[in-house]
Amino acid sequence: MSGQELLGYASAVIVGLVIGLAGGGGSILTVPIFVYVFNIPTVMATTYSLFVVGSTSLVGSINHVWKKRVDLPVTLAFALPSFISVYLSRRFLVPALPDPMFQVEQFTLSKSDAVLYFFAIVMILAARAMIRSDRPEQGEAADGRPRYQTLALDGLAVGLLTGTIGAGGGFLIVPMLVLLAGLSIQRAVATSVLIIAVNSFVGFLGDIHHSTLNWNFLLPFTGLSIIGIFMGMYLARYIAPDQLKKGFGWFVLMVAGYMIIKELL
Repeated sequence: MSGQELLGYASAVIVGLVIGLAGGGGSILTVPIFVYVFNIPTVMATTYSLFVVGSTSLVGSINHVWKKRVDLPVTLAFALPSFISVYLSRRFLVPALPDPMFQVEQFTLSKSDAVLYFFAIVMILAARAMIRSDRPEQGEAADGRPRYQTLALDGLAVGLLTGTIGAGGGFLIVPMLVLLAGLSIQRAVATSVLIIAVNSFVGFLGDIHHSTLNWNFLLPFTGLSIIGIFMGMYLARYIAPDQLKKGFGWFVLMVAGYMIIKELL
């Protein structure tokens, strides 16, 4: 095993660690790891990402549900529309995207490059949110009454994002649950992990019809990520995640910049 591959497997632990600490964020590293460290084609990398993120988040969500940290009615309101959106996007939208996506004279934008550019933009937005460490205390649901219709619409949008780029969208879900459902940060993080888990698995199911997977690679990587989420959930009891998220946000921003420069060159 090369040093580059060892670095990639070590990164799997970091992915789980961040999800365990913050309820999301680590998943946006999986696609760059698969593409640039393991040289996996972009669309296949998003498929692998969905499985890794789904499995890792599922393990974390079981612990949260057991300790009654998850708001199940809010989960259903947000997640059901999101499930539909993510499945349809993986089953029909992503395979239907033309390749190349765009071509004018000497310039050609391939499907893989388009997905990576979109992914990099999402990473920049996620990094901005993490660096700012926005922690809204109240929003539309300050009266304690969740805005279920708005949650459902946002769930559709997050499902489309998850299906397209293979990331769980936790950096979007947590603020939405605080603002629109009136959840505390702790319950929003726990609820987000469950939504990410099922969202990712639904998207993965939409892919297995047209993908051949390397389970000998995928299962060990996922196992390391699961170890990471146990570490994250343990450390979350002693470490405030905000400062860690800010540092991680800067790291994500650098990775996004690297992706854009590499693709342009």
